[in-house]
Amino acid sequence: MDDLHFMKKAIEQAVMAFEAGEVPVGAVLVLDHKIIGRGHNQTERLQDVTAHAEMIAISAGAEFLGAKYLPDCTLYVTIEPCVMCAGALRWSQIGRIVYGAADDKYGFMKYGKEILHPKTKLEYGLMQEDCAVLMKKFFKSKRP
Repeated sequence: MDDLHFMKKAIEQAVMAFEAGEVPVGAVLVLDHKIIGRGHNQTERLQDVTAHAEMIAISAGAEFLGAKYLPDCTLYVTIEPCVMCAGALRWSQIGRIVYGAADDKYGFMKYGKEILHPKTKLEYGLMQEDCAVLMKKFFKSKRP
């Protein structure tokens, strides 16, 4: 299994969010080619502004491992994480992040990669168009 496989799994999570009326962001946390955490946005359902896909996947993975640090894990997420999620990823000492589409408005990259843990590897643009189309479709459906 490769990056493409796991990004497709993250997109499946984003579709679940979309179908539930949530902003369609999905994430999967992977260790040794196995998904140990999944998440999709649930801020509306849970009435919790912190219930982002990344946060849910991180929490699930930490619970699975019984550890708060994730240095050997990769997070696949459909959209560039926000500053809050990037901060949580820093504190988790995540080993690698792979995201699909950029988020020029709310993404952490406009503040710099320094938000992440110094050892975190970052890759982006995987299935970028697929990830972006889902977001555009969602917001188009919300605007008159």
